[in-house]
Amino acid sequence: MKFLKFFLIVIILFTLSSVNAEENDKRNKITKNLRCLICQGQSVYDSDSEFANSLKIVVDKKLQEGLSEDQIYEYFKSKYGEWILYDPGLNKNTYILWLLPILIFLIGGAIIYKSFIVKK
Repeated sequence: MKFLKFFLIVIILFTLSSVNAEENDKRNKITKNLRCLICQGQSVYDSDSEFANSLKIVVDKKLQEGLSEDQIYEYFKSKYGEWILYDPGLNKNTYILWLLPILIFLIGGAIIYKSFIVKK
């Protein structure tokens, strides 16, 4: 009987720790995609500023309220604008951000093709 109780306690502890680990992973993923508005070039996850720490607390509260990752991003976008996200979605304000690397690649490829392959 003692073995059964011990086994149940171990299973409960592993279950609780895995739930906490999943929540921490989700929190870390969200805070890594949020830009710290105080520290240039750092995510909220990497920053130790008061602003970043307050955003980490807000993310924890929103996760405890049961909001999904997308709902939390929408909350921060409505509060601070699209700039708070490191990975903004494709919309009319971010077309140049998403399409410029493709255009540069295509133009560069055309220049290389024309200068090396067409000359032969």
